[in-house]
Amino acid sequence: MAITHIITHPGGAHKDDFLACSLLVHQYQVPVIRREPTAADLADPNICVVDVGGEHVPERKNFDHHQFPKDHPPICALSLVLQDLGVYNDARLFCDWLEPAEWFDTRGPTTTAKWLGIDRDVMFKLNSPIDVTLMRRFAGKERLEQDDPIWHMMQYLGEDLLDYLGTLRERLDYISQHAQWWDLDVAGRPSKVLYMPRTEPLPNEPSSGLPRFVSMSKYATTTVAMVYPDRRGAGYGLGRYEDFEGLDFAPLAEEDDVHFAHNRGFVAKTSAVDRSRLRALLELAIVGK
Repeated sequence: MAITHIITHPGGAHKDDFLACSLLVHQYQVPVIRREPTAADLADPNICVVDVGGEHVPERKNFDHHQFPKDHPPICALSLVLQDLGVYNDARLFCDWLEPAEWFDTRGPTTTAKWLGIDRDVMFKLNSPIDVTLMRRFAGKERLEQDDPIWHMMQYLGEDLLDYLGTLRERLDYISQHAQWWDLDVAGRPSKVLYMPRTEPLPNEPSSGLPRFVSMSKYATTTVAMVYPDRRGAGYGLGRYEDFEGLDFAPLAEEDDVHFAHNRGFVAKTSAVDRSRLRALLELAIVGK
C-alpha cells in the first residue's frame, strides 16, 4: 500500500489528532492536509483520514471515533492508529498519559478530572508552552510537507513514540531474563529489592525499564529499592523504589566505597560489586536501624 497523504480536520487542533498524524507521518513520510475529506478520500485506501470522516475502517486507513456511541469506552483517533500499527496494548501498558488523553478527548476536562480524582483546574495548570505552541502552529497550517519544521517535529514524535514502545518491550524482556529479587527486612516489614546484575554489553541506561518492570510484577507493592549497574563506573547504583521513605541512602556517604549519596537520600553510587557488600549497604540504609 502506497500512502500518498494524510487528511485531518481543519480548525482547532488537539493532542489526539496531532499525535495520531505524527505516528502516520513517521510511518509513511507523506504530507498532512488539513481539510474535510471527500467521499473519494474515504474510499481511497492510499489516503489516511484521521479524526474526521465519521468512520473507522482501518483497511481503508480511516481513523475517526466521533461516530461511536456516547457510552463507548473512551477511545480516540490516536488509539485507532496505535491499534492499526499493532502497538496499542503496549502503549496502554507503558504510556501512562494515553488513557487520560483518551478520556480528555472523548469526555472533556470536567469528566476526566472527576475520573482522575483531581480538581478540574489542576489539568490546565499542567499545560506547557510546548503544548500550546505545537497545537497552535499545527492548527494554523493547511498543508504540512517535509520542508516544514512542524512536519519534522511530528516525524520525530512519531519515531520516538514507536521507538520507546519497541525498545521498552525488548528491555523488559531483557530484565526478566537477568534480574533477581532479593529479600530485605525493613523494620519488620518483609520487602523486596530488584537487583540487576552487570551484563555484557551494558545497556546505555542500565536502570532503564526497572521501575516499569517492578510496577508490572507481583512484587509491586512490596518492593522498596533497586540495585543496578552504574553507567559511569564499574560499581552499582542503589535507588529507592517509589521514593520509599524507610530507606535513606544519605548516611552512606560516610562509607569508603560510596562515592556519591544524594542528600535527599533517594539514591547512592558505590564502587562495590560484591553482592554481599551491596546487601550490607542496603541494610545500613534502613531508617532507624
